[in-house]
Formats: sequence, C-alpha cells, structure tokens
Amino acid sequence: MHPRDATLVSVLAYAGLRPGEALALTWGDVQGQTIIVDKAVSAGQLKETKTRQTRSVRLLAPVASDLAEWKMRCGRPSNDALVFPRRDGRTWTDSDWNNWRKRVFAPAAKALGGAKLRPYDLRHSFVSLLLAERASVVEVAQQAGHSPTMALNTYGHVLDELRGQDSVSAEAVIREARDSQGPQKAPETVQAASAKSAKRPL
Repeated sequence: MHPRDATLVSVLAYAGLRPGEALALTWGDVQGQTIIVDKAVSAGQLKETKTRQTRSVRLLAPVASDLAEWKMRCGRPSNDALVFPRRDGRTWTDSDWNNWRKRVFAPAAKALGGAKLRPYDLRHSFVSLLLAERASVVEVAQQAGHSPTMALNTYGHVLDELRGQDSVSAEAVIREARDSQGPQKAPETVQAASAKSAKRPL
C-alpha cells in the first residue's frame, strides 16, 4: 500500500474512527496522546459527526508513529491541513471513496483473506483490542462514539469470549501482528470478536 493508504487503514483499525471521520481529520486534531473527532466528511463536505458530538480517542503508539511518518512525507503541513486530502488538498468525494474501496482496499483485504471486509468494519478491531485490555463498556462506548447500551449489545459476545483471560496490551498486539507481517499472531479471541462485530456497523 501507498503510505497514505496504509496510514488511513491504521487509523480506521486502531483508532476506531468511522471512514467519514478519518477523512475529515486535520493535523490539528492529532494531539500527543489523543485524536479529536469533531467532524466528518459526507458527499465531499465537512459536516458534524454521526452523533453530533466531539470525542477524544486514545492514540495508540503504533498509530501515532504511522501518522508522524506520514506527516513527514507530506512536508509537515499546517494544523488546518487535512491528514488524508485529495491531491488538490480538498476533501474526498463519494466517488473518491468508492474508487479507493474498489481499487486499493478490496484487493488488499482479499490478499489477506478478508474478501468481504469493508473499511467500516475495521473500527471493530479497535473496540475488541480495548476490551481485551479490560476497558469498561462505558469507556469503549466513549471511544467508539456511541452509547454504552449499544456497545454492550454489539460487543457482549466479545466480553464473553474474553472472560477468564488475562488482559492484553492493545499496542503489544498491534506490534506483534506487524512483526509477523500479518494478522495471524493477534489473539484469536480478538480476531473472532472483531469479525463477529463487523456484521453490525456502528
């Protein structure tokens, strides 16, 4: 993948942002330990998030490193510049997004055995990793940008699968998976939980 595309996938999977939220990020939203989510791209325009609320998302170290490297490649843009702009610096249109899904994401997902995986589904990985760290349902809901009740209904099976297991560092899981050049090293419970949750978008 091109560095931009790989970084976008990293943000979707390991920061749990919805695609429109990721495409609306500016460099000023990327803080030292958090990502501020207060807008989203829809039909090529910046708008409010799905919940119409601002949230602060934990910035895991591997994602922070990916973003820092991408920022260097972009020539250290200003804080108001988009993190993932089009070549002309503007926000993606629906056509841009659909083309990216078809030409970039789909082939990469298929190569890794996830032919039916959608970019939106990646955010469930972030939630599953937080639950594996034993984060509370309330905290997970806040990070993902939905209600605790919805989080419990959607990820209750994840809690069941993780019951009785030791807490696992999300950052350690990501690093181990990357060191192995694939997802096979991630704990099976996290992989299975993410796959099941992907059936229901949030």
